[in-house]
Amino acid sequence: MRHNHLRTLIATGALLAATAACGADSSTSAATDTLTWASTGGQFQEDEKKALQEPFTAKTGTEFVNVSPADAAQVKAMVASGKTVWDLANMSWIYAGAYCGELYEKLDDPQLDRSKFPEGTTHDCFVPTYRYANVFSYNADMFEDEVPTKIEDFFDVERFPGKRVVHDYPKSGLLEAALIADGVPPDQVYPLDLERALRKLDTIKPHLVFAPSYGAIQQMMVDKQGSMVLTVTARSIVTAQSGANLKPVWDFTTVDIGALVIPKGTPNKKLAQEALAFITEPEQAKAYAELTGTAPARTDVDITTIGYSDIQKEFNAFLPDRGTLLEQNKPWWIENTDAVVKRWTSWKVS
Repeated sequence: MRHNHLRTLIATGALLAATAACGADSSTSAATDTLTWASTGGQFQEDEKKALQEPFTAKTGTEFVNVSPADAAQVKAMVASGKTVWDLANMSWIYAGAYCGELYEKLDDPQLDRSKFPEGTTHDCFVPTYRYANVFSYNADMFEDEVPTKIEDFFDVERFPGKRVVHDYPKSGLLEAALIADGVPPDQVYPLDLERALRKLDTIKPHLVFAPSYGAIQQMMVDKQGSMVLTVTARSIVTAQSGANLKPVWDFTTVDIGALVIPKGTPNKKLAQEALAFITEPEQAKAYAELTGTAPARTDVDITTIGYSDIQKEFNAFLPDRGTLLEQNKPWWIENTDAVVKRWTSWKVS
């Protein structure tokens, strides 16, 4: 079946989640003026509180309960039990796309004007709350006479030796980069030729390090275990701030979105959508971008007016003159993630 792998992923731990959901207070069956916001925890969620939640509370009086992590298994369990206790969840849009109307609410508030977001970034069950990139960087301490200047250099281990650290997840931008380095024009990357991408990756496979988490990527680069890295905007910034002498390469870069989704069955759908519309407005979008170094999702926000720090500017793919940007194709990834993850897993061990 099309979403077998996703179903397996969100079923993991679902029994515990169902137990927790079933133990929720029965008052969650009625709409309230409090929204439960599930996210990643840590500084990321603290930034959400400051830039997105607190202004909405000041405007409407709505309070927020913050929980973490935002796990798809929890959503599945809550929906199955009929006791949805999360109102907004920061998690991959792939889940919302794959289970739109089944595990996640369709967005029908007219305030969520999809024309204000970049083409290809919206769906019946999600709109972008911010944009980020899968940034190709190198450790400048490990290269002296010649440095990488294009995506092909990521695949040239003779001129540019060293390990390449990547997130152990196929949607990290690596597959698209491989196709570009193999000569595919950017406008022909999708539908993605997976086997061609893997053949290109075979040429550097012994030099790839598959990190299990963004935190592991950060530590590896700080410890100089890799000479090059492909990782998301915010983690690139934090890694550089932590002591790695990272320099980005602006040649070809895949870009993607972060999204808040609404679990199916929340009694607070109307209020959740009102909050979602509010946090994507220019003022909140700019405040969040300044805290995180990501980019606003709306096309009517001039990114050059945002008060980024110097290091945030250095790793922001959406500023002018940053080479070719390719939006990761949402319908393609929703349709093909199962097959890609399965093939990716088998390829790594082959």
